[in-house]
Amino acid sequence: MFETKMKRRLYNIDPKELILRDHLAIDRTKLANERNFLAFVRTALAFVAGGFGLIKFIDELAYIVIGWILVGIGIIVLGFGFYRYLKFKKVIDSMQHPEGEEESTTTSN
Repeated sequence: MFETKMKRRLYNIDPKELILRDHLAIDRTKLANERNFLAFVRTALAFVAGGFGLIKFIDELAYIVIGWILVGIGIIVLGFGFYRYLKFKKVIDSMQHPEGEEESTTTSN
């Protein structure tokens, strides 16, 4: 079920009918996706730093175990954030450039 859901296009957009407002909305969506990824990176970094802080500065076994759990959670959060970033980047790119159509390299100023 998940594979069929992913292969189905979410939006039926003809890129020839996009106006400037639509292109700008897609650009804002790309930036929002990047900000979301950076939030995942920041959260993962906080988990890893907190975990290493517990491991390094407190010598009790319970805190060392909790520290390693936090490091593991940080790695999982980073991986999940990277997965989501790539997934939504693919969806956003398919909205702007559907299959078989390449982006033109010429731009007008």
